[in-house]
Parts: sequence; structure tokens; C-alpha cells
Amino acid sequence: MRGDAIPTIVPHRPFWSHLYAQVLTAIVLGAVVGHVWPATGEALKPLGDGFIKLVKMVIAPVIFLTLVSGIAGLRELRTVGRVAAKAFGYFLFFSTLALAVGLVVANVVQPGADMNIDPATLDAGAIVDYAHKAHETTLTGFLLAIIPDTFVSALTQGNILQVLLVAILFGVALSLTGERGAPLLTMIEQLGEVVFRLVGILMRAAPIGAFGAIAFTVGKYGVGSLVNLGGLVATFYLTSALFVLVVLGAVARAHGFSILRLIAYLKAELLLVLGTSSSEAALPNLIVKLEEAGCDRGIVGLVVPTGYSFNLDGTNIYMTLAALFIAQATGVDLTLGQQLLLLAVAMLSSKGAAGVTGAGFITLAATLSIVPTVPVAGMALILGVDRFMSECRSLTNFIGNAVAAIVVARWEGKLDRQRLHETLNNEGPAARAADLAPATTIQGE
Repeated sequence: MRGDAIPTIVPHRPFWSHLYAQVLTAIVLGAVVGHVWPATGEALKPLGDGFIKLVKMVIAPVIFLTLVSGIAGLRELRTVGRVAAKAFGYFLFFSTLALAVGLVVANVVQPGADMNIDPATLDAGAIVDYAHKAHETTLTGFLLAIIPDTFVSALTQGNILQVLLVAILFGVALSLTGERGAPLLTMIEQLGEVVFRLVGILMRAAPIGAFGAIAFTVGKYGVGSLVNLGGLVATFYLTSALFVLVVLGAVARAHGFSILRLIAYLKAELLLVLGTSSSEAALPNLIVKLEEAGCDRGIVGLVVPTGYSFNLDGTNIYMTLAALFIAQATGVDLTLGQQLLLLAVAMLSSKGAAGVTGAGFITLAATLSIVPTVPVAGMALILGVDRFMSECRSLTNFIGNAVAAIVVARWEGKLDRQRLHETLNNEGPAARAADLAPATTIQGE
């Protein structure tokens, strides 16, 4: 069972031995080091970068093996198309809703009002690199980039959508092979066990990675940089929290589970996302934990990786909120029609943002370059605090994808609701099975 490759709850163990406690402690210590010794904090950046690279190293194998075994195990291949259609319908609705929420909040709170900043005085050079990357991002280029150069390159270049395409095609072909492909399917499932054991080993380094990433962020940008733009940051965090608790909370309640229980179940992964500012750092564990909670392997393998590119609730809230903040700060009065155009453009430009460093900032640049009413140079206003908002974007995206996988699994009748209830509430056979995990298990939940 894959449960022995992920953090589990074992009773009568000291608090500090759990992964979430270690990561939380590392975050606090990293913030202290970055604040007291900024130069040292900046120098610790390789610790965070190294850990993220370690995790990204196994993301492609995790997605490929999970999705291939899941698809090949389905008796009807049309199920794959049905699941994909439901997932994309879900993504489209809630991504649009997140953009709309950001738009409404920006109009109500108006965090950039009365700043009266002349765009000509802004340092446009500070964001030229992001603007250049945004200019290079086109819809045609994005679609063509989904197709890898070779079968193997999809697994080596780290592009999630390329891995998805290859895994789906390979899984379908393996399923059509029938009994002759059964030995290969068995081997893929066994290889999956090894890869998830490797994930468990890598998670031991999570506190070190979180420590280095937070120390760098605080050391380089300083907590003081939050003061001037504190209103925008606070508004974004509050809006994202309300979206998760109210909107996603209502979705969870309608599908028979508690969003707060889900957050508690994923607390170690969420702290890891917070510490590294990367939702990808916790992707392998999210896949495993959702499967352990009763979601079908094939559905989780399809919905979660796809959601990392197409279900970016936090990024969408950020884009419309930040765009209107820049407009307000530079004295640009947008009409309702212009705001709706901004929303429509943001809906398109946000796709495929996952896996790109500074993705939120790049997609914002792409949006503003298409809607010239808002000066792109205004992005220089938020460059200093973007790193602090990156954590919130990643957390919201992560929770949104966890909810999406559970919801789609239930729509498909592939969710063990009893097991989900027992797992999220830490009771019943599911919890007892976790308690009896082998002693070699990495304890972290």
C-alpha cells in the first residue's frame, strides 16, 4: 500500500518528530535568520532551490506511473474522456469565479486608491524581463509546447502537460493491449511503489528546504517591504482565505466533507508549500494522500496534475486584484467593459502558468500588455512584495486542486466516502491502518 511512502499519524510520539512540526519550526527559524542576518539569509537560497529541484526530479515519474496505471486499470476508456470533460468544466467555472472575486474585491476595497503615482516615474526596467517572457507566451506556442520532442524528453524536461499527454497516450495503448500488457502494468505498479518510497525519503529534507527558502525571502526582500504595500498584501490574503473557506468550503460541504478537515489532513504539505512558495514541492504527496483518502488513483492522477496548469484559483484572484490595484495607484479609471475585458484576457493568459518561475507575475504582465489601458510599468509597484504574495497563491492553488480531485472523484462514483470520512476525521479502519504503518515510515502528518 502506498500509505507507507507518505507521512502518517502514529500515536504516542513526540510532537517534534512529525514533519509538519519540523517544517513549521524551520519556517520560523528561517524567518528569524533572514531578518536578523539578511546576508546570511540570502546565502541560504541554494537550500530551498536544491530541495525543490529534488522534488521536481520525481514529479514526472510520479505523474506518469500514477496516470498510466490508473488509465490502464479502467475497463472503459471513454471514462478517461468523461473525467477530463468534468474536470475541465470544474476548472473553467471556478477559475472564472476566482477572477471575478478578485475584480469585485478590488472595486470594493480599492487598495491602490489615493496613491497618485505617475507611471513615468516608475522603474520599467525592473519588470522588463517579465514583460519579455510574457510577450513570448502565445496561445499557439502554449499548445505546441504540450507536444514533447520525444517520448523520453517529456519525462526529462519537467513540463507537466507534456508528461500528462504521454502518460494518457501510453495508458490508453496499454489498456488496448489487453492481457499481453498485464505484465507491463504489474511492473509499472511495482515501480510506482519504489518511486513513492523515494518521495518519502526526499521528504526528510523538507525542513531544510523550507528553512533556506524562507531565510532567503525575508533576507532579500525584508519584512519592512510589506509596510508600504501592506494593504494590497492583506487584501489578497484575506480574499484568498475567504475564497477557500466560503467558496471551496461550500463546495466541500455539498460533497460531504469539511474543508477545514481537509486542510488539517494536508497540513504538512501546506506548510511545505508555504515554506518553499511552490505548490509543486508537495504535488507527489498530494497525489498519494488523496488516493489514501479514498479517491480513485486514475482520477487523482489526471485531475491533480492538470489542475496545476488549469485550476489556479490563487493566481486568478491575484491577477485581477493586482491589475486593478495598479490601475487605481496610477490614476487609471477603468470602465466596466474594460474590467470585463481584463477578466477575459486574464482567463486565457493564466492557463499553463504552473511550473514557470514567477508564473503569476509573468501572466500578469501578459494580461496588461494585451489591455494597454493599465500601464505595464505599474508592475514595478508590486515587484517588492510579489514574493510574499506567491506563498498565498501557491496555498490557494494547492487547496483548490485537492478539492477538485475529491469532487470529480465523487461525480464519477469513484470516491470511497466512508474512507474519506474516516481519514479526514482520524477515526475508523483507515486511521488505524495508518497507525499500524511500518516503523520505517517517514512520520510527518
